[in-house]
Amino acid sequence: MKTHAALALLLVSPSITFAQAATPPARQESLKQEIRLAYDRGLAFLKSKQNPETGQWGDAEPVAFTALAITSILLAPERKPTDPPPSEVEKGIAFLMKNVQQDGGIYVKARANYNTSLALTALMLAPSQEREPTLLAARRFIIGQQNDFDEKGRQDNPFDGGVGYGTPKPNNPAHADLSNTHFALEALYYAQALLADKGDAGKNEPQLNYSAAIQFIKNCQNMPETNKATWVSNDPKDRGGFIYSPGETRGGETKTPDGRTALRSYGSISYAGLLSFVYAGLGKDDANVKAVLQWLSENYTLDENPGLGAQGMFYYFHTMAKALAVADVDFLKTKDGKVIDWRADLAGKLLSLQKGDGSWANTEGRWMESDSTLTTAYMLMALARVHATF
Repeated sequence: MKTHAALALLLVSPSITFAQAATPPARQESLKQEIRLAYDRGLAFLKSKQNPETGQWGDAEPVAFTALAITSILLAPERKPTDPPPSEVEKGIAFLMKNVQQDGGIYVKARANYNTSLALTALMLAPSQEREPTLLAARRFIIGQQNDFDEKGRQDNPFDGGVGYGTPKPNNPAHADLSNTHFALEALYYAQALLADKGDAGKNEPQLNYSAAIQFIKNCQNMPETNKATWVSNDPKDRGGFIYSPGETRGGETKTPDGRTALRSYGSISYAGLLSFVYAGLGKDDANVKAVLQWLSENYTLDENPGLGAQGMFYYFHTMAKALAVADVDFLKTKDGKVIDWRADLAGKLLSLQKGDGSWANTEGRWMESDSTLTTAYMLMALARVHATF
């Protein structure tokens, strides 16, 4: 099974050179050593939270939490891709495999796409010829979750092309949002490696409608030039950023001079938007990509999840690290002209937040972020991205 090459998306800033803004090599090496030590402590905490009988992590969303824990362990900085999975990973994988459903999804009862997407991403890090049919079935399942409302084959609904939490019952109301869409796109991005060695058989596997997915992503972006929905903000402070779903934000609202209700952009979902564009194949010259990079640069902070305060802060850190690493962004230039080496900045922040037992947890519990299993997995994956791209 071949490794799927990461898309390179460069943030071009001719006035900035590596020598001017980069963290000195000695400091980089020091941070990498600190990350490795922090990672070991975090992994020890995570391993202590695994159910020794079932192999799962967490109870609220056991498939998702188990997948995130597996991913954290397999991304450990000192681990080689060819190293055999440790015993706790094998137990976790066995738990995931026990929850493979007849429709190809990997979930317990609900949130079928969310759980399947995270599970497929995790399992792609532990290639196995024996599991390949299961992975292909999971890939097909995720593709089948893509929305196509109203007239089939036509982009005539703002939710067309998107993916929601998913449901095992076809007659249930569908849902689409940018968070779940980016998880689905990520899983499919890496699962393309399943098709690499299959020749004509691989060509016969279904493909996502990527043009529809890109349109859905744009339908979530505060970009008046490409999104004519009535909720789109004309405030330059929102331009380029994202909201959760067409017509729905987790950020604030504002009244416009013409009486409309505009929805404000916010941090974590804007990084999910950038990731979605990259996974869907858009490059650095695309106007929508440039716009979200500008919004993220101008709103850069590690003190809050912009627009949400402490809510979703650890999802924000994790998605930031993943998005900027995958998009191959080295520096961010803030609105006051400051050039940020985000890797060093984020590493320092995350290291300072680790608790004595090796865990991380948010004091704001929304979206289960008071659960230290979830947040510790988020932070380990963020540190892995930083370490790998220093």
